Amino acid sequence: MMINQQNNSSKVFIIAELSANHNGSLSNAIETIKAAKRTGADAIKLQTYTADTLTLNCEKEDFLIKGTIWKGKNFYKLYQEAYTPWEWHEELFKVAKEEGLICFSSPFDKTAVDFLEELNNPIYKIASFEITDIPLIEYVASKNKPIIISTGIANYDDIKLAVDTCRAVGNNDITLLKCTSSYPAPIEEANMVMMQQFAKDFDVKVGLSDHTLGITLPVVATCLGAKVIEKHFILDRSIGGPDASFSLNENEFSEMVKAVREAEKAIGKIDYNLTAKQIEGKQFARSLYVCKDINIGDVFTEQNIRSVRPGYGLHPKYFKEILGKIAVKNYTIGDRLEL
Repeated sequence: MMINQQNNSSKVFIIAELSANHNGSLSNAIETIKAAKRTGADAIKLQTYTADTLTLNCEKEDFLIKGTIWKGKNFYKLYQEAYTPWEWHEELFKVAKEEGLICFSSPFDKTAVDFLEELNNPIYKIASFEITDIPLIEYVASKNKPIIISTGIANYDDIKLAVDTCRAVGNNDITLLKCTSSYPAPIEEANMVMMQQFAKDFDVKVGLSDHTLGITLPVVATCLGAKVIEKHFILDRSIGGPDASFSLNENEFSEMVKAVREAEKAIGKIDYNLTAKQIEGKQFARSLYVCKDINIGDVFTEQNIRSVRPGYGLHPKYFKEILGKIAVKNYTIGDRLEL
């Protein structure tokens, strides 16, 4: 089951990432799913973990977060705050289905995968920080569902190992997302050309997991061949939460979807044939016209014929060929020259 079959089109598959943006409220989570539908998103993505499946309840220095918007927080406490309760999942999957959205999740350990399998999770996402968790990737890939992998902290060898791990268990439905694991991410570090390099190096579908504050990168990604775009989505940043600062609200996400869909239309296809509008525009092209009355027997010169608009006359490429020839009929100013 391919990603672009999920939304029955070849359009970019747009994912609204719920993450921690429910801020601990089931009603917020449900309303966020409904809002995601209104934006035109194709899917809503959850994260399936608990603090205990992600880290250790430990106060040692190693377990304090450094250098991010969560600097100084303890890993365990952050994930306790941010996680989506597992008992919500069935309801969230149900609401998404009723809204006509695909709902799927990022698992962070085998128990999460087993739990999601019970919910018929249709797609699996491997988060950037889990790309080196090869046992997890192998287990996820073995479920033979489409697998999306973010590459935010990965070098070439990391990516190759993850892709090879999927293929070793027979899963070739792989999408790699260019991602900058910074929150929010500076646009000058996007390095979007790498998305195309992923496609070339690993023979996979590609896309973008975007943590920048605007909507420029999703449009760039679309123009560079993205099949998937993922962006954090929140009802209102004022509700707060660990991911609020780099998430788009409903109006912003709607604008992003609109821009991506317009970019898709703009890309078009390789075709030298002219559209009806282009053919209509030919009237503004140059062609050869009589600019001074000519009698039979007169010579065509630069003084009595010119290349002018409109484009209904003879192609200007014949200008030099016509010069010096003798007129075989009378012409008045504004007559087209024809072969």
